[in-house]
Amino acid sequence: MLIAAFGLAIDQPASGQDSDAAINATDTDDAIELDADELDAGVDESDQSQTVIQMVFGGNPFGVAIVCSIILLSIIATYFIIEHFLTITRRRLMPREIVDELERLIVHGEIRQAIQLCHQKENYSLVTEVVLAGLNRYQSSEFGFAEYRSAVEEAGEDHTGKLYRRTEVLHVVGSIAPMLGLLGTVLGMIDAFTTIASLERMARPQELAGGIAQALVTTLQGLVVAIPSMAAYSYFRNKIDSIVSEAGKRIEIIMMPLGRKQRPANK
Repeated sequence: MLIAAFGLAIDQPASGQDSDAAINATDTDDAIELDADELDAGVDESDQSQTVIQMVFGGNPFGVAIVCSIILLSIIATYFIIEHFLTITRRRLMPREIVDELERLIVHGEIRQAIQLCHQKENYSLVTEVVLAGLNRYQSSEFGFAEYRSAVEEAGEDHTGKLYRRTEVLHVVGSIAPMLGLLGTVLGMIDAFTTIASLERMARPQELAGGIAQALVTTLQGLVVAIPSMAAYSYFRNKIDSIVSEAGKRIEIIMMPLGRKQRPANK
C-alpha cells in the first residue's frame, strides 16, 4: 500500500509537469500563429499603402512612356486652350477703337492715314489686316475702287484659315489622347497576362496590380485629356465663325465709301 501510494505521489507531479508543458506548447503555437497573422497584416498594410501612381510608374516601361506622353499632351492642350481664350476674342480680332477710327478716316478720304494706322504693330488685328489689303489694292490699281473687294475677300479667307489652323492642335490632341490610352490599356493587360504565365503558382493580386493599374489609368488619362480638348476645339471654331461673320459685315461698311467714287488723285 505504501509503495503504491508513494508511486501515485510520484506520478502526480510528473503528470502535472506534462500538463504544464502542454499548456506552454499551446501558448507557443498560439504566439507563433499570432505573429504570423500580424506579419500578414503588416504585408497587407504595406501593399495597401502602395499608391496607384507608384504602381503605374513601376510597371511596364512602355506603359510609363505612354502615361508621360498623355501628360505632355494635357500640358499642350491646356496651354492652347488658355492662349485661345486670350486671343480669339472680339477685342483682339476687331478692336472697337481701331474699327471706328478706320471708318472715320475712310469716310473722309484719308486713305494714307488709314494705311499707316493698319501698319502699326500695336493695331494688328483681323480687321486691320483685311482693310489694309483692300486699301493697298485700291491705291495700287487704276481701277482699285472696283477691285478692292476681291483683295478684302482673299485677305479675310487667309486670316480665317490661320485662326482655324491654330485650333487644329486641340483637334489633334483630342484624337491622339484616347488612342494612346487604348494602347496603354493593351500593354497593361499584356503585362498582367505575362506575369501570370511566368509564375508556376497562382498569381497574387499585388503581382498583377501594376499592369492592371496601367491599363485603367492610361484609359482614364486619355479620356480626361481628349474630352476637354474636343469640347474646346468645337467652342473655338464656332467662336471664330461668329467673330469672322461679324467682322466681315463691319469691314464691308468701312470699305463701302471706296466703291462710290474713284481714288482721289491728291490722296
